[in-house]
Amino acid sequence: MTTWVEPEGGRERGLEGLAKSFTQVLLNPVTFFDEAVSPGDQAPGLVFAMAVVLVAAGTRVAVDPGAVLAFPTARWLAAALTVALVVLLVTPAAIHALSALQTLALVVVAPSRGGVSETVQVLAYAAAPCVVAGLGVPAVTVLAGVWSFGLLVVGTTVVHDISPVRAAVAAVAPGVLAFGSGFGAIPAGRTVAASLGLAL
Repeated sequence: MTTWVEPEGGRERGLEGLAKSFTQVLLNPVTFFDEAVSPGDQAPGLVFAMAVVLVAAGTRVAVDPGAVLAFPTARWLAAALTVALVVLLVTPAAIHALSALQTLALVVVAPSRGGVSETVQVLAYAAAPCVVAGLGVPAVTVLAGVWSFGLLVVGTTVVHDISPVRAAVAAVAPGVLAFGSGFGAIPAGRTVAASLGLAL
Protein backbone atom coordinates (compact mmCIF):
# COMPACT_ATOMS: atom_id res chain seq x y z
CA MET A 1 0.00 0.00 0.00
CA THR A 2 2.99 2.31 0.47
CA THR A 3 4.69 1.53 -2.83
CA TRP A 4 4.08 3.76 -5.85
CA VAL A 5 3.64 1.76 -9.04
CA GLU A 6 4.09 3.68 -12.28
CA PRO A 7 1.44 2.68 -14.84
CA GLU A 8 2.72 0.94 -17.94
CA GLY A 9 1.48 1.88 -21.38
CA GLY A 10 -1.46 4.26 -21.59
CA ARG A 11 -1.84 7.17 -23.91
CA GLU A 12 0.66 9.91 -24.64
CA ARG A 13 0.52 12.90 -22.26
CA GLY A 14 0.19 16.61 -23.03
CA LEU A 15 -1.90 18.57 -25.50
CA GLU A 16 -0.50 16.64 -28.45
CA GLY A 17 -1.41 13.38 -26.77
CA LEU A 18 -4.89 14.71 -26.07
CA ALA A 19 -5.39 15.65 -29.72
CA LYS A 20 -4.04 12.30 -30.94
CA SER A 21 -6.34 10.44 -28.56
CA PHE A 22 -9.34 12.36 -29.85
CA THR A 23 -8.67 11.50 -33.48
CA GLN A 24 -7.60 7.92 -32.79
CA VAL A 25 -10.61 6.98 -30.68
CA LEU A 26 -12.90 8.32 -33.40
CA LEU A 27 -11.10 6.83 -36.39
CA ASN A 28 -9.62 3.60 -35.03
CA PRO A 29 -11.33 2.78 -31.72
CA VAL A 30 -10.39 -0.92 -31.54
CA THR A 31 -6.67 -0.21 -31.75
CA PHE A 32 -6.98 2.83 -29.51
CA PHE A 33 -8.73 0.99 -26.68
CA ASP A 34 -6.30 -1.91 -27.02
CA GLU A 35 -3.20 0.28 -26.79
CA ALA A 36 -4.18 3.41 -24.85
CA VAL A 37 -6.11 1.97 -21.92
CA SER A 38 -3.77 0.85 -19.16
CA PRO A 39 -4.46 -0.50 -15.64
CA GLY A 40 -4.17 2.16 -12.95
CA ASP A 41 -3.80 5.01 -15.46
CA GLN A 42 -7.02 6.96 -14.90
CA ALA A 43 -5.64 10.49 -14.96
CA PRO A 44 -5.24 10.89 -18.75
CA GLY A 45 -8.75 9.53 -19.29
CA LEU A 46 -10.26 11.92 -16.77
CA VAL A 47 -8.41 14.85 -18.34
CA PHE A 48 -9.71 13.77 -21.74
CA ALA A 49 -13.31 13.64 -20.50
CA MET A 50 -12.96 17.02 -18.79
CA ALA A 51 -11.62 18.52 -22.02
CA VAL A 52 -14.64 17.16 -23.93
CA VAL A 53 -17.03 18.55 -21.33
CA LEU A 54 -15.17 21.88 -21.32
CA VAL A 55 -15.79 22.32 -25.04
CA ALA A 56 -19.37 21.03 -24.89
CA ALA A 57 -20.35 23.10 -21.85
CA GLY A 58 -18.54 26.19 -23.11
CA THR A 59 -20.30 25.95 -26.45
CA ARG A 60 -23.65 25.45 -24.74
CA VAL A 61 -23.44 28.55 -22.56
CA ALA A 62 -22.26 30.55 -25.57
CA VAL A 63 -25.16 29.35 -27.73
CA ASP A 64 -27.81 29.32 -24.99
CA PRO A 65 -27.37 32.01 -22.32
CA GLY A 66 -30.27 30.44 -20.43
CA ALA A 67 -27.97 27.51 -19.57
CA VAL A 68 -25.87 29.74 -17.31
CA LEU A 69 -26.48 29.22 -13.59
CA ALA A 70 -27.85 32.19 -11.67
CA PHE A 71 -24.75 33.32 -9.79
CA PRO A 72 -25.04 36.82 -8.26
CA THR A 73 -22.27 38.25 -10.42
CA ALA A 74 -21.50 39.53 -13.90
CA ARG A 75 -22.91 37.36 -16.70
CA TRP A 76 -19.51 36.46 -18.17
CA LEU A 77 -18.28 35.39 -14.74
CA ALA A 78 -21.45 33.40 -14.11
CA ALA A 79 -20.89 31.60 -17.42
CA ALA A 80 -17.27 30.85 -16.50
CA LEU A 81 -18.31 29.56 -13.07
CA THR A 82 -21.00 27.38 -14.64
CA VAL A 83 -18.54 25.75 -17.00
CA ALA A 84 -15.93 25.36 -14.25
CA LEU A 85 -18.47 23.70 -11.95
CA VAL A 86 -19.48 21.20 -14.62
CA VAL A 87 -15.92 20.44 -15.70
CA LEU A 88 -14.10 20.31 -12.36
CA LEU A 89 -16.75 18.89 -10.04
CA VAL A 90 -19.57 17.21 -11.94
CA THR A 91 -17.50 15.43 -14.59
CA PRO A 92 -15.07 13.47 -12.35
CA ALA A 93 -17.84 12.54 -9.92
CA ALA A 94 -20.17 11.43 -12.71
CA ILE A 95 -17.52 9.33 -14.47
CA HIS A 96 -16.62 7.48 -11.30
CA ALA A 97 -20.26 6.90 -10.38
CA LEU A 98 -21.12 5.63 -13.85
CA SER A 99 -18.00 3.47 -13.96
CA ALA A 100 -19.02 1.90 -10.66
CA LEU A 101 -22.43 1.19 -12.17
CA GLN A 102 -20.86 -0.44 -15.21
CA THR A 103 -18.50 -2.44 -13.01
CA LEU A 104 -21.50 -3.92 -11.21
CA ALA A 105 -22.95 -4.98 -14.56
CA LEU A 106 -19.60 -6.43 -15.60
CA VAL A 107 -19.52 -8.56 -12.46
CA VAL A 108 -22.52 -10.40 -13.90
CA VAL A 109 -21.57 -10.59 -17.59
CA ALA A 110 -17.76 -10.70 -17.43
CA PRO A 111 -16.29 -12.78 -14.58
CA SER A 112 -12.75 -12.33 -15.97
CA ARG A 113 -13.07 -8.59 -16.56
CA GLY A 114 -10.49 -5.83 -16.33
CA GLY A 115 -10.35 -3.46 -13.38
CA VAL A 116 -12.36 -0.38 -12.42
CA SER A 117 -9.57 1.88 -13.69
CA GLU A 118 -9.95 0.54 -17.20
CA THR A 119 -13.71 1.03 -17.05
CA VAL A 120 -13.20 4.68 -16.05
CA GLN A 121 -10.90 5.19 -19.04
CA VAL A 122 -13.24 3.51 -21.52
CA LEU A 123 -16.17 5.65 -20.41
CA ALA A 124 -14.05 8.80 -20.54
CA TYR A 125 -12.68 8.22 -24.04
CA ALA A 126 -16.05 7.08 -25.38
CA ALA A 127 -17.37 10.60 -24.74
CA ALA A 128 -15.24 12.02 -27.58
CA PRO A 129 -18.10 12.55 -30.10
CA CYS A 130 -20.07 14.50 -27.49
CA VAL A 131 -17.65 17.40 -27.90
CA VAL A 132 -20.29 18.80 -30.32
CA ALA A 133 -23.26 18.21 -28.00
CA GLY A 134 -23.33 21.84 -26.87
CA LEU A 135 -24.06 23.25 -30.33
CA GLY A 136 -27.80 23.04 -29.72
CA VAL A 137 -28.52 21.12 -32.95
CA PRO A 138 -30.73 18.16 -31.91
CA ALA A 139 -29.76 15.87 -34.80
CA VAL A 140 -26.05 16.45 -34.10
CA THR A 141 -26.55 15.75 -30.40
CA VAL A 142 -28.39 12.50 -31.15
CA LEU A 143 -25.66 11.38 -33.55
CA ALA A 144 -22.98 12.22 -30.99
CA GLY A 145 -24.78 10.29 -28.26
CA VAL A 146 -25.28 7.20 -30.43
CA TRP A 147 -21.66 7.33 -31.60
CA SER A 148 -20.42 7.63 -28.02
CA PHE A 149 -22.52 4.67 -26.94
CA GLY A 150 -21.07 2.66 -29.81
CA LEU A 151 -17.55 3.58 -28.68
CA LEU A 152 -18.43 2.55 -25.13
CA VAL A 153 -19.52 -0.87 -26.37
CA VAL A 154 -16.39 -1.24 -28.51
CA GLY A 155 -14.13 -0.15 -25.66
CA THR A 156 -15.83 -2.47 -23.19
CA THR A 157 -15.52 -5.36 -25.64
CA VAL A 158 -11.82 -4.77 -26.23
CA VAL A 159 -10.67 -3.85 -22.72
CA HIS A 160 -12.68 -6.45 -20.83
CA ASP A 161 -12.32 -9.13 -23.53
CA ILE A 162 -16.01 -9.98 -23.81
CA SER A 163 -18.48 -10.31 -26.67
CA PRO A 164 -20.15 -7.18 -28.11
CA VAL A 165 -23.52 -8.43 -26.82
CA ARG A 166 -22.26 -8.73 -23.25
CA ALA A 167 -20.49 -5.39 -23.60
CA ALA A 168 -23.73 -3.75 -24.77
CA VAL A 169 -25.61 -5.16 -21.77
CA ALA A 170 -22.97 -3.80 -19.40
CA ALA A 171 -22.91 -0.43 -21.17
CA VAL A 172 -26.65 0.25 -21.35
CA ALA A 173 -27.18 1.92 -17.97
CA PRO A 174 -24.02 4.09 -17.85
CA GLY A 175 -24.32 4.88 -21.56
CA VAL A 176 -27.92 6.07 -21.32
CA LEU A 177 -27.17 8.15 -18.23
CA ALA A 178 -23.95 9.65 -19.61
CA PHE A 179 -24.77 10.28 -23.24
CA GLY A 180 -28.56 10.17 -23.22
CA SER A 181 -29.14 12.33 -20.15
CA GLY A 182 -25.82 13.98 -19.38
CA PHE A 183 -25.03 15.15 -22.91
CA GLY A 184 -28.70 15.45 -23.87
CA ALA A 185 -29.13 12.84 -26.61
CA ILE A 186 -32.50 11.66 -25.26
CA PRO A 187 -34.25 15.06 -25.18
CA ALA A 188 -32.61 15.88 -28.51
CA GLY A 189 -34.03 12.65 -29.89
CA ARG A 190 -37.50 13.65 -28.74
CA THR A 191 -37.10 16.99 -30.50
CA VAL A 192 -36.01 15.31 -33.72
CA ALA A 193 -38.89 12.84 -33.50
CA ALA A 194 -41.39 15.65 -32.91
CA SER A 195 -40.09 17.52 -35.95
CA LEU A 196 -40.71 14.39 -38.01
CA GLY A 197 -44.22 13.98 -36.61
CA LEU A 198 -43.28 11.00 -34.43
CA ALA A 199 -44.11 10.54 -30.77
CA LEU A 200 -41.49 9.28 -28.31
